[in-house]
Amino acid sequence: MFAPLTNDTFLRACLRQPTDHTPIWLMRQAGRYLPEYCATRARAGSFMGLATNVDYATEVTLQPLERYPLDAAILFSDILTVPDAMGLGLSFQQGEGPKFAKVVRDEAAVAELAVPDMEKLRYVFDAVTSIRKALNGRVPLIGFSGSPWTLACYMVEGGGSDDYRKVKSLMYARPDLMHRILTVNADAVAAYLNTQIDAGAQAVMVFDSWGGVLADGAFQQFSLAYTRRVVQQLQREKDGQRIPVIVFTKGGGLWLEQIAEVGADVLGLDWTMSLGRARALVGDRVALQGNLDPNVLFAPPEVVAAEGVKVLEAFGRPQRADGTWDGHIFNLGHGISQFTPPEHVSALVEAVHAHSRRQRQPA
Repeated sequence: MFAPLTNDTFLRACLRQPTDHTPIWLMRQAGRYLPEYCATRARAGSFMGLATNVDYATEVTLQPLERYPLDAAILFSDILTVPDAMGLGLSFQQGEGPKFAKVVRDEAAVAELAVPDMEKLRYVFDAVTSIRKALNGRVPLIGFSGSPWTLACYMVEGGGSDDYRKVKSLMYARPDLMHRILTVNADAVAAYLNTQIDAGAQAVMVFDSWGGVLADGAFQQFSLAYTRRVVQQLQREKDGQRIPVIVFTKGGGLWLEQIAEVGADVLGLDWTMSLGRARALVGDRVALQGNLDPNVLFAPPEVVAAEGVKVLEAFGRPQRADGTWDGHIFNLGHGISQFTPPEHVSALVEAVHAHSRRQRQPA
């Protein structure tokens, strides 16, 4: 059904296998920093008009690959599609971010929650299949979801938040309700990602974007436990091919070794953690993804290139003295900013490919 891969570097790095260069892709690589994306979004009329239209979602997913020799594509969608399918009524207002018509803050609202019928998310799965066909084997396709905790933050707050007051109040006052929300979310996320895999995703990523706002202890109980519940339910092989799983907790450096135990293949890092230290802590348990500060991309191209090299040097040579490999996927420490000059991304991708090839040459 799908063309064979001509560049499997990303998948090999996820599984800590030998690669001839360090693969690179960027969180939010299809987005507002690209003029062609803005033009397609204008045609679509709205963000959800873009995300729910298979042709538009395919088009914008491929746009960064037309500009840059990236090593993976990531499905164009939104982390809030799952709670939207639960009936919470997702909308995006220009300049305001996501909003839910219904919020989940009391026993009655929690009692109504259930894993949604995956057919309500058919537009996502159709987009996955369409994108995979359009890629024609060029690079692998990554599917994704928000983590159970991150989804719960939006569901309780009703949108984004600066202080997480409502969701933390519920968590501390009624932990029983929060655990119920998180259980439903985890099972929904697992079903969602498994259906993406069935539709053609070759790797999947769980974005725990707000795990880092939790206190130590609360993180393990309300975020990590439910990320583990997701990972344990995922299919890890499809058509004879391993399906790598990436887990990314923004602000999760404090709990790196515990996150490495959830069963994922790859651990994503934000920019606050040294890759070299992370590599020493997790050893050969997982590959690492990251972790350039996205704001580096506002610097002149030569500085962008130099900072990319620093990240590669921080990780070090991927091959160990005993001949085994530790995988590294180059990425930003969070999503690319809409204000990023597109030509600065070119400088980064070129530097990462060139320097990582040099790192693999015999000393």
